[in-house]
Amino acid sequence: MTAAFVLSINMFIAMLFAFAFGVVAKTNSTARGARWLAAAYALGVVNVGLEFILPGLSEPSLTVVAIFATYLVSMTFGVIGVSVHYRVKLPVIAVAITWVSAIALVPLILGLPYGSTLRVLLYQLPYAALQVLITIIVLRAQRRMALENLLATISGLAAFIYLLKPLLAWQYGGVADAPQGYLASNYAAISQTMGAIIVIALALTLLLIMMRDMTIEMVNRSETDLLAGIFNRRGFESHGDRMLQEAKRRGTPLTLVMIDIDRFKTINDSFGHSVGDLVISDLAALLSGAIGSEDLVARLGGEEFAILLSGKDAKEAYRIAESIRETISQQLPKRLDSVKAITASFGLAQLQPTDQLSDLCRRSDLALYDAKARGRNNVSVRFSEVAKPPSGRGRYLSSG
Repeated sequence: MTAAFVLSINMFIAMLFAFAFGVVAKTNSTARGARWLAAAYALGVVNVGLEFILPGLSEPSLTVVAIFATYLVSMTFGVIGVSVHYRVKLPVIAVAITWVSAIALVPLILGLPYGSTLRVLLYQLPYAALQVLITIIVLRAQRRMALENLLATISGLAAFIYLLKPLLAWQYGGVADAPQGYLASNYAAISQTMGAIIVIALALTLLLIMMRDMTIEMVNRSETDLLAGIFNRRGFESHGDRMLQEAKRRGTPLTLVMIDIDRFKTINDSFGHSVGDLVISDLAALLSGAIGSEDLVARLGGEEFAILLSGKDAKEAYRIAESIRETISQQLPKRLDSVKAITASFGLAQLQPTDQLSDLCRRSDLALYDAKARGRNNVSVRFSEVAKPPSGRGRYLSSG
């Protein structure tokens, strides 16, 4: 297999992935970094085209520099693309040092014999440095999953291969006597084949990562209430069921708190839906700030919210609900000068060994109904579906 044939394959691969990343960037705005990666592979096509015209030139020095520079720019775009995708700060200083070093090396590279091992080493060093930067960026990503580990491994291997090329040049007696003879050398065939494998592996892994992240983004959108910025009913059911099963497995308590804004229709009718929307978003923010990282908050619809408190029994959840109830009446009306008072009613139910999420929701709804029936702005707890509330008004714990 000749180097020219492998180079043709590399050009086709670069075109294919430039198109693929371009489509991803065009069709999904959440695919961060895809445009940079599309540009990187597009420059790869230019780089290969320059390699093809090299044999027919009488004075190849300028083209050799252009090949070196276009690949360096291509890899820099790759560094930026990966950095943007993972929202990791671009190592600007390291990239700048690599570029300054690469520019400083150009006269030295051109002055060395074309096929020498030292020339090949100096030529490959900037590429290896940029590939190491990609590896570091991936390792610094906040969320590292199996594909990130695979990408870091492939990227690290690619950096190693760049540094391995001088050894290959030495093993096969140099690259060639002159740039025009590069494509006819055994080194070129091996180097381009290894490059093709790495390029395909990196691109496919990056595409898989972007497809995975877009899928996660779509799921998150489908599970998020746009107004409140928290889980909707679908998200509550999906994540709540997992929390319930985990609590059963560990044998830890779990308590569901249903929350309903009192007389919410009156707020909408009296002050308009824009004020009602503001109350909803403010309450969502208040609830999110009042719970822990292992807890869950959701808007189930309209003015009804739910909180799942992990590791909290009914008594602990009651104290939390009381604190939230008081905070609502004190804090929520502050931004709404036209609204004199905003209160909410609370219904609590603790997970029982035989419960499913629907059972927990049903008891919490019954407790919420009890709180509403007793004049609103109450916290009520249901231990069973049949509960006789104590006499009198005010906040209480009902017993089953």
